[in-house]
Amino acid sequence: MKRFFLTVFLLTITTTFAQKPCDFTTNVTDSIGNYKTTKEYLMYERNFAGNSSYLFHSIVITDGLPMLNVQILEKSEGFIKAKCFDKNSKLFIQLENNKIITLLHLNQESCGTLVRDDKGINNRVLTGYFIFPKGDYEDLKKIPTTMIRVKFATENADYIIRKAIKSEIDGSLTEPEKYFIDYFHCIEGKD
Repeated sequence: MKRFFLTVFLLTITTTFAQKPCDFTTNVTDSIGNYKTTKEYLMYERNFAGNSSYLFHSIVITDGLPMLNVQILEKSEGFIKAKCFDKNSKLFIQLENNKIITLLHLNQESCGTLVRDDKGINNRVLTGYFIFPKGDYEDLKKIPTTMIRVKFATENADYIIRKAIKSEIDGSLTEPEKYFIDYFHCIEGKD
């Protein structure tokens, strides 16, 4: 019985200290309400044949409503096809135990923005907000993420999540498979 309690205690301590602090880059409270967001976190990066794709996440809390801000950045010298979010868009998060968590898109249509930089490179940025429906998120808090599927208005895109990424953009190191393990407590207001 002592071993059981010791094991539970050690697991609790390990889980508590493994979490990263909530680094809110925006924390505004005014007469309209409150809005908090964490800094963007690189979840996926692919560079191949002059084309680049990036997937970033940040946690947003608006008047107590937790959301996941998803930003997709694509770069190419050629044409970049528009991808759009609509009322039917969803985000599917597959965990290492094959459980799938589904987030629903906030009902705002968006096809992103296309910008051509001074080097002649096309950049398309698409941002969407996905709501965490009420439910049990114990697995999301404990089990690594292996894949993210984004359901756009007309197509799906799969993003294979790696253990670690050393970004070619700025050389930073991220551990995307542990994003929810490290930062879900920010949604719950425990930090």
